[in-house]
Amino acid sequence: MGHKVRPTSLRLGITRDWSSRWYANKKDFGPLLIQDHRIRNYIKHEFYSAGIPEIEIERSGHHVTIHLHAARPGVVIGKRGAKVEQLREDLQGIVGREADLNLNIKEVQNPDLNAQLLAENVSDQLRRRMPFRRVMKQMVRVTMECGAKGVKIMMSGRLGGAEIARTEQSSDGSIPLSTMRADVDYG
Repeated sequence: MGHKVRPTSLRLGITRDWSSRWYANKKDFGPLLIQDHRIRNYIKHEFYSAGIPEIEIERSGHHVTIHLHAARPGVVIGKRGAKVEQLREDLQGIVGREADLNLNIKEVQNPDLNAQLLAENVSDQLRRRMPFRRVMKQMVRVTMECGAKGVKIMMSGRLGGAEIARTEQSSDGSIPLSTMRADVDYG
């Protein structure tokens, strides 16, 4: 019997790249990993409405470069760059004052084809008590109309407030989970 594996972890180094790109010796590795985790949590929490599916962190020496991929970069930047300056100060506090911090904000070209943004959208609609089957079918339709070759949405839990938890799924097109060179996104 096989085990389930995230499709993105299988494709690291083939069609996907790591979200953190740096090397460290044994004594520095733990603190740097915790810094990365704090950076990601802070950005996700503060700018949830901006739709940030991916945060890339690069380190070399005392230089730290953070690439934010945002569906709505205007929310991150703010009026006249006020929010981005506050973000830069807060991140400088996390990475330390001696580090040289660069912050790049990039716009997600097609947010309807990003699995993480799609999952957050589904989650928001379920929190607003929308019927889960309608949400699933609508997201599958919208994603396929945007040009995806295939989509599969799976929900589990006490759907619709039912007593017994269950799993529901809806899919369309092809989702080649076993093909390594296929660009499969997961969120």
